Amino acid sequence: MSPTINSVPPVRSVFADKELGVGNGYVMLAIGLALIAVSCWLVYAALDVRGHPSVRAWAALPVILLAVAVFKGLVVLQPNESLVCLLFGSYVGSEHRPGFWWVNPFNSKSKISRRLETLESGPLKVNDAVGNPIDIGAVIVWRVEDAAKALLEVGSYANYVKAQSETALRRMASVHPYDRVEAEEALGYGELHAPAPTLSLRDGGDAVIEALLQEIRTRMEPIGVSVLEARISHLAYSSEIAGAMLRKQAASAVVAARRMVVKGAVSIVDDALSELDKKKLAEDLDPERKAAMISKP
Repeated sequence: MSPTINSVPPVRSVFADKELGVGNGYVMLAIGLALIAVSCWLVYAALDVRGHPSVRAWAALPVILLAVAVFKGLVVLQPNESLVCLLFGSYVGSEHRPGFWWVNPFNSKSKISRRLETLESGPLKVNDAVGNPIDIGAVIVWRVEDAAKALLEVGSYANYVKAQSETALRRMASVHPYDRVEAEEALGYGELHAPAPTLSLRDGGDAVIEALLQEIRTRMEPIGVSVLEARISHLAYSSEIAGAMLRKQAASAVVAARRMVVKGAVSIVDDALSELDKKKLAEDLDPERKAAMISKP
């Protein structure tokens, strides 16, 4: 009997923002300048009577190196900007407060903007729920909420946002018809096997936008990106069927108008016959005479 091998996927560490220990940048700047002054004094004190440095001048080298390390740890953060630090490949922490700070000079530092960003996705060519090719585009407003996730969970969070927003837009467009009338006709012809969707892209309004927003937010959550708004900016039939669809919509409008006229005429005839019956004026009239009387102006 062959042994059974259970393949267990490795557990991934999920990064999350944690506070970074920082120092006051102005105090450390003063210390660095003081170290530079001390090193200059040591070099000057090591000069002999002829002005040549002696062996004691090497004592200034550690002080200079220490001053360089102090200056290397200085960092300035702007408003809505985060600093993510790694120490020898390990995540140390993040700092979000704007100001002049000092961090461990051995940390590798990466700045992440947390300002609002606007992404214009599309227009994309997609087949709707009925199968008609349409062009659809959206405008998405987003920002980085968790700087550690945005930097460490994905190679490029900006490219990730762009690709996943397009994917979410395509998926949302593929499960809704462009027009509900088209879906009902396709269902009647047997081209649509599922029940006709209650929402259409053209008439869905806020419900369609909310569905798109939730789809994008679900995809952005793993990388710490917050999506504030999503709006459909472009919606139309693709150029290859646009003319045919416009003619079809015009024909449908004419049919609907004629249906309304016929329905109104039938209603008028029904009301006239009811009035004649109520007043007992048409008891001796056959149906043909009644219709002839009603049709006269």
